[in-house]
Amino acid sequence: MTDPVPDLYRRPARAARIALIAESYERLLGFSLIDSADDVVAALWASPKAIVAHGTEADPIFFFGNAAALTAFEADTDAFVRMPSRLSAEAPLREERQALLDRVTANGFIDDYAGVRISAKGRRFRIGPAVVWNLIDAKGHRHGQAACFAP
Repeated sequence: MTDPVPDLYRRPARAARIALIAESYERLLGFSLIDSADDVVAALWASPKAIVAHGTEADPIFFFGNAAALTAFEADTDAFVRMPSRLSAEAPLREERQALLDRVTANGFIDDYAGVRISAKGRRFRIGPAVVWNLIDAKGHRHGQAACFAP
């Protein structure tokens, strides 16, 4: 059984951003990331896929990591949502990561990413194949990027 959804993810503004993860995925890829659910935040939180998302800041910060992602990144919710997403890759791999994000920005999504990430405790782990997509609202405004992968 998955832990309950963290209270932080239930705050209205953040919950709306989290819902955009599933909405954007379906809009861009043509099928649902989660089983239909009345509670999208809970469905994303409990997904067996690791799901992460960051915003559009100059140095983007993660605003969501589900239970599977927090386990993979060996982080708790509070630490994860303060972490710049670039720190999920080691310094030598950050250029590769930026090239990936640029490709996603240009194409809307990619479904063939594989790479090495680093946990909050310094453990290296491989992800992939991963889907990475832009968080786009119904009006076409970009709100960040998200990724999912099997942990």
